[in-house]
Formats: sequence, C-alpha cells, structure tokens
Amino acid sequence: MAQSGGMKSLAKDTVVYGLTNIVSKFLNWLLAPLYIRVLATSAEYGIVTNLYAWVSVILVVLTLGLETGLFRFINTSDKPQQVYATCLKVLSVPVLIFLLIGLTRTQAIADFLKYPFHPEYVGMFVVIVALDALMSLPFAYLRYQHKPWRFAFYKFLFIGLNIFFNLFFLIVCPRLEAAGYALPGWLYRPGMGVGYIFISNLLASGIEALMMLPLFRYGIKGFDRELLPKLALYCGPLVLLGLAGDFNKMAGQVLIPYLYADHGEGMTALGIFGGNLKISVIMVMFLQAFRFAYDPFVFSKMKSRDAGQAYTMAMTYFILFASVIFVGVMYWIDVFKVIVRPDYYSGLVIVPWMMFSEILFGIYYNLSVWYKVTDRTYYGALFAVIGLVVTLTIITLGVPRYGFIACAWAAVSCNLVMLLLSYVLGQRHHPIAYRTRTDLGILALGALFYFGGMQVHPESVALTLVLRTLLLLIYIGLAGYLFTPVFAQLRHRRK
Repeated sequence: MAQSGGMKSLAKDTVVYGLTNIVSKFLNWLLAPLYIRVLATSAEYGIVTNLYAWVSVILVVLTLGLETGLFRFINTSDKPQQVYATCLKVLSVPVLIFLLIGLTRTQAIADFLKYPFHPEYVGMFVVIVALDALMSLPFAYLRYQHKPWRFAFYKFLFIGLNIFFNLFFLIVCPRLEAAGYALPGWLYRPGMGVGYIFISNLLASGIEALMMLPLFRYGIKGFDRELLPKLALYCGPLVLLGLAGDFNKMAGQVLIPYLYADHGEGMTALGIFGGNLKISVIMVMFLQAFRFAYDPFVFSKMKSRDAGQAYTMAMTYFILFASVIFVGVMYWIDVFKVIVRPDYYSGLVIVPWMMFSEILFGIYYNLSVWYKVTDRTYYGALFAVIGLVVTLTIITLGVPRYGFIACAWAAVSCNLVMLLLSYVLGQRHHPIAYRTRTDLGILALGALFYFGGMQVHPESVALTLVLRTLLLLIYIGLAGYLFTPVFAQLRHRRK
C-alpha cells in the first residue's frame, strides 16, 4: 500500500507539473513559428538561440545547485522554513555579484559574444538571468510543499505575459505603424526587431517576480550557519555537475557560430539547428515534468523500505512513456515540421537524434538517485565532466566537417556514456534491482516500430498519418501488455 501511495503521489504530481509544462511550453512553442516568420533571416533566429543557450548555462552557476540541496536538507530538518531561508540568502549573494558585474560590463560582454552593436541585449539578459535565478528557490519550495497548482499559476502567468508582449511588439505595433499610426518612441522603435523578443521576456519576468514576493517573504527570517558547510559539500559538486550537464545540452547552440569559418554562415546554421530543436521540445517537456515530480519523490522515499521497488517502477514507466512520445512525434513529423519554414527543413535530420538523447538523459536521471540519496554527488559531477569531454570532442571535430548534425551525435554519445557509468558504479555502491531486461525490451520494441513505421509513407500525407497512428496504438498496447508491472501481475494471477 505504501508503494502504491507513493507511486500515486508521483503520478499525480507528474500529471499536474506535466500539464503545466506541456501547456505552458506549447504556448511558448507557438512563439517559435512566429519568430521564424517575423525575423528576416535564420541568422537572426540564431541570435535568439545563442543568447538563450548562454542564459541556461549561466543559471546553473548562479543557482549553485541549491534546488536539489533544498530538497535534500529540508526533508530531514525540523525547521524547514529556516532551511529555505538559509538557501535563499546564500543564493542572493552570487546573484547580486552577477548583476553588478554584468550591468557595468555590458559592452565588453557584447564584444566577447560578437554582438558589439547590441550591448543592450546583454543588459536585458543580465537582469533576466538574475530574476530567473532568484525565482528558482521559491518554485522549489512550492514543489516541497506539494502545491503544484500554485506552481502552475506562476508559470502560466509568465507565459501569458511573454506571449502578450511578443504579439504586441512583433505583430500589433508594426501593423499600427503600417496603418499610419505614429507610436511614441519610448513605446516602439521599428528597428529593434529581435530586441523585442528579449524586452518581452524581461517585462514578463519582472512582473512574475513581483507576484512571487509573498514566497520570498518566507525566506526573510531565519539563517542556519551550521547548514552552510553541509550545503557547500552537497551542492558544490552539483554546480559542476549542472554546469557540465547543461553545457552538454547547450554546447551546440553556444559553439556552432564559432566553428564555421564564416560567422554569418555559422549563425544561419545555428538558426536552422535551433528552429528544429523546437520540434524535439515535446520530449523535453515530458522529461522536465517528470523531473519536477521525481526530485521530491526520491528524497521522501529514501528512508522507506520499498524505495528500491518504487525507483524501479518509476524507471520502467518513464521509459515506456518516453518511447511512446518518441514514436508518436516521429510518426507525425509531417505535422510537427510546419512550425519551421521550408528553408529550415534541412535541419529535420536532428530531431530523432535529439529526442533519443533526451530519453537517454531521462534514464540517466533515474539512475542518478543512488548518488543523491547517499550524498555522493561528486560522482554526478565526475560523470558530467566526462560527458562534457565527449560532447566537446565530437562537436569541435565534427561540426567543421559534418555540420550541425554532429551536435546531435554528441548529445546521444554524451548521455549514453553518463548512463553507463552511473549504472555500473551505482550497482556497486547502492544496488537497485532495476528491471533491465524489461526496460531494454521497451526500447527495442520502440525502435522496431519506429524504423518500421517510418517506411510507411504513401503519397497521401493523411493516409500516412492514419496508418502510423494505428501502428502507434498497437505499440502502446503491446508494450503495456508485455512490459508494465500492472499487466505482469495480471498475467501472474491468471497462472
């Protein structure tokens, strides 16, 4: 019963966080076709891709691994609010330093990033990153309190505001100008172009932070000095882990422009690469939703007798759902590719590679439970660094020769190496009896249906979608019957 209750809680939170992320990311996803069609060239979209990649990497450093640290220590403390307050105060120090340096050195940073004529982009992103870093702990605190609906409210608030401002600046204002309305210069400048994407984000983040002030209030009182060395020892390796891990994901989006002999050609390639990444974001949405629910679940189960069995079931169900998403997206690729223009279609080749890499990362994330619950987070840092070496080697050697597809190969190789290392060492230090044959069976069956289904392509796109959808339903039914614990119990009872 305890196991069932734990899995029900994980499933419920995953559904809520999943709906939040699916809907919010879907709404945000709709902005990609807008950007691709409003911006004059794929090189301009390359700027968007590049700067947001840098944001992701910098956020890892600023947040100091405190989200995971909060879950680790708040669940074992009799003063949870004090743990939250301590973490929030620790977080504020690097954020303030980053703001000070970033806002006083915008031109130097812009020169380094090869945007010398747009230091204002850097200034906006400095503030955006600082706000996002500060809001990370209140969001984690809501997850600890099992308040997914309040979590969802703030996420939807940001997405709604971001979409509103993007539509206003990129669609409404240009049309008003074209109709002869003279808009004041402080409100709209026709030459800003891609800059309005960043202004929209800045405005939305600022309003979101203001609305979350009540959550920051809980972190005003209280500070546990004895917790500091524990946080440092636990979270320190997580920063390295997160930095290496995030750079593994963003390396292509950061490095592509610098690996082409012509910077302009590199930005064009990056725009195409970034546009097609939006198709694989469906897998990212599922993985993020799972992770939001999985972190609190892991630490709440760490002292339970059925922890190992719960982690095992979570792994199997993750692989099953992830495989279904992979096959479904690839079967319906003719529909999903409409988010990009035809001149972006050369990048569709990265979609299956990037989605498969996300599945491998999700498996690795499940496996990482062993070093988190045993406080051996330095192993995670080691795996991430090894993965980073694999990523950088393949990208730096492959992109100049094969183009941006090498970034997709690097993502798969990196996550596969980290997965294997974590599994082998995890079974030595903290054995968990994963259903390895079952999990591999789900993946193998999924691969069979994927390669077989992609050969089904009659001249009619509609007929192709119908036939592939039937194959997808067969795969879901067959995989569920053969491999899930629920059906295994039913088959056992019949015997």
